[in-house]
Amino acid sequence: MSAAPERPWGGPGQILPFAAARYPDKTALITSTSWMSYRELDRLSDAVAASLAARGVVPGDVCSVYGQNCWEWIVAYHGILKAGAVVNPVNVMLTGPELTFVLTDCRAKVLFVGPGQLPTALAAAADAPALDLVCVLGEGDPGAEAVPLTHLLAAGEGQQVPLSPLVPQALCSIGYTSGTTGHPKGAMQSHRSILLNCALTATMHGRTAEDVVVTALPAAHVYGNVAINSTFLVGGTVVLMDRFDPARTLELIASEHATMFEGVPAMYSMMTAHADFAHADLSSLRMSSIGGQTFAPELIDRWNTRAPGPVLELWGMTELSGLGTTHAVHAPPVPGSIGVCLPGLDLRIAALDDTGAEAVPGEHGELLVRGPLVMLGYLGRPEATAEALSPDGWLRTGDIAYRDDTGHVFIVDRLKDMILTGGYNVYPAEIERVVATHPAVAMVAVGAVADPVKGEIAVAYVVPVDGARPTASEVIEYCRDQLAAYKRPREVVFVDSLPTTSSGKLMRRLLAETYPLPERTVRGG
Repeated sequence: MSAAPERPWGGPGQILPFAAARYPDKTALITSTSWMSYRELDRLSDAVAASLAARGVVPGDVCSVYGQNCWEWIVAYHGILKAGAVVNPVNVMLTGPELTFVLTDCRAKVLFVGPGQLPTALAAAADAPALDLVCVLGEGDPGAEAVPLTHLLAAGEGQQVPLSPLVPQALCSIGYTSGTTGHPKGAMQSHRSILLNCALTATMHGRTAEDVVVTALPAAHVYGNVAINSTFLVGGTVVLMDRFDPARTLELIASEHATMFEGVPAMYSMMTAHADFAHADLSSLRMSSIGGQTFAPELIDRWNTRAPGPVLELWGMTELSGLGTTHAVHAPPVPGSIGVCLPGLDLRIAALDDTGAEAVPGEHGELLVRGPLVMLGYLGRPEATAEALSPDGWLRTGDIAYRDDTGHVFIVDRLKDMILTGGYNVYPAEIERVVATHPAVAMVAVGAVADPVKGEIAVAYVVPVDGARPTASEVIEYCRDQLAAYKRPREVVFVDSLPTTSSGKLMRRLLAETYPLPERTVRGG
């Protein structure tokens, strides 16, 4: 086991040694296949680090991780960091060409891949010139083109790679954005930004070694990374699901006596709509966290009929290595707000008139942040970096927000998702919050569709509650008393599911493509 520093100030690669020195035999991680102590996680990640070093990986080399949540993913992530390499967590939903782009763009030397993603990975690896090794996160024989993780663990067993002296501001991780236009961009994060995000999140949420956190958030996503590693930092237990399932999640919260659940709005919507929710035992929860996109306040009200403790809204992005704002667990609640900025982070709301002036409380503007959590820039994209980061360090988030007189921030919507209809600005999230409260609606997403008269119209894509048969006219009429005429959805399309990212965030840009409007729909007045 690596010698633990007094505090893991160097970077996230020191989190496991730090925790293992204090809680060696405590359960750190529970997955569908394993229960693992901090001593085991630390030992196994040491072995990965030693094997990588023996295979020629040197500090600064990039190692990618592409696979479903599992204990092997966690061990690979920390082994990479212990070897002094740069970790590249990859969205498991990427296709072969998208994976090829990422591996080539960051010049990955090693690719850790889940068994289910191996065929895609091998095809992508053939076109990634810098790649030297493909390692499968599982047992069995992957063939001649890859090696199983068990080989690396056996080769590195009992060996240690001394933790290299770290420059906190040096590159630690490259996380790729979703790439809504063109290719995704690699946001470069420092050791300091990732570790600080974990530490400050743990502080704001009051995490302790007594916490048991259930989550299905992808480990490759910044929200998932912080949920996992901020819990490891304090010596708590992470119950990590391979993928989200509403019934199984409710069951795990009860059986593991979870003190925290962390997820996105779609997860809460599916759990509260599930038949098991009415009798689920969620009494052990001291708090829950919710982030990723806006949602109707009634969702939290439904959750709290079974789950005690506050539901802390939060906001973050890849360019911040995780959270940017959240609520302090012991502070008075401010429903609908994403909270206040993490300590040490500056936040301002810039007016939308391009003057750069500060928006007054209550006025909509673009959310800007500055401080040690902000990315170093986009890998190999100086123009994109200059567009996102001002010379004095302010990051343009692309979110429309406002702040109240207590400093709490409220997200209105994504600037790029705004619908311009008949000269009016319409925010999909505002419509979604209203439609979601309809008793026959389980989930809803609103997107823009081109219109020859109004330029764009808002279309609501609705997943009905099981057994319900709402009509488009009923949904539109339901909005009449709650939304101005120009804000109401002009069309309603009923669907079985909504397109989401691997973290469960709605992908509005795919709505019209996934569900083309039928020839005959109902238009709102």
